[in-house]
Order: sequence, then structure tokens, then C-alpha cells
Amino acid sequence: MKFTTKIAILFMAVFTTSMAVAQEKKPASPAATATGTINGSVVTVNYSSPFVKGRTIWGELVPYGKVWRAGANAATTFETSKTVKVEGKDLAAGKYTFFVIPEKDGKATVIFNKEITDLNPFNYDEKKDALRVSVKTKKSAKPFESLVYTVGKNNVTLSWENLEIPVSIK
Repeated sequence: MKFTTKIAILFMAVFTTSMAVAQEKKPASPAATATGTINGSVVTVNYSSPFVKGRTIWGELVPYGKVWRAGANAATTFETSKTVKVEGKDLAAGKYTFFVIPEKDGKATVIFNKEITDLNPFNYDEKKDALRVSVKTKKSAKPFESLVYTVGKNNVTLSWENLEIPVSIK
């Protein structure tokens, strides 16, 4: 085989290998959106969806009694096009960060915070809460390997591992 042919084959092998290595990997917690219409208002939840991956989520990865960004990578956002009633309390149209404080007793505090520029939950400022409501959690009928939000006819539900956190919205 001629020297130039060998060089060409070597070049193609290196090029092909480098292209395979350079393929973009899927993120560990891909971005996701749940959207729907509740009582005439368009409701959108933007979040990153982490996976269980054999871990215990509630009480360990997500500690009880602590503010959690309700997703991964950055705080989750909740947007409504019209004023809605959340667990019977008014929430004005707008965009909010959405935080959750899960409790061991089957309850959770759901927080809609007006601060949307700093999505770091470690800089969470309770004074900027637009609304806080207490909700009952429930055991899910099936396990959820990845965190999922669903917008239903009259609620938004966070589901992950073996737990659901439904929030009434009307």
C-alpha cells in the first residue's frame, strides 16, 4: 500500500473516532415543559427533570423541611396568563419561581415567589413570596423514574419516585 493511502486511512480513522467522541451527551436532568389551560388561563411549568437512578428521593435527596427548587439545575418557573385561585387563594397573572418544602407528615408547602432573575434556591428570599399554600401529598399509583409535572383540568401535579404533590388551581 502506498504511503499516501496509509496516511489517508489513518486520517479517516482519527476523524471518525473524534466525531464519535464529540457527539453531544444528553443532560442528566433534561429541560421539560408542562402546559395546559385551567379555567381560561394558560398555565406553563418550566423545569429540569432529574431521574431517580436508584436513589431515595423524599427525605434524602430532597430533605424534608427544606426549600427545594422543585426540579434540577435551576429553579422551576410557573406562569399563568390570568389570575387563578391556588388552593382557594388568588395568584395574579405572571411568572413565578416555584418552590416546594416537602414534609414527612404527608404535607408540603408550595411557594410562588416573585423573584425570577436569581434561580438559585440558596438565595431564596421568603419576603418575595407572592403566595404560599399547604397541600396534601399522596402516594403515586405507579413509580415515576423522572420528575414530571402535569397540568390537569383543575390542578398542577408534581410526580417523582413514589409521591405526587397535587396543587388545586381554579
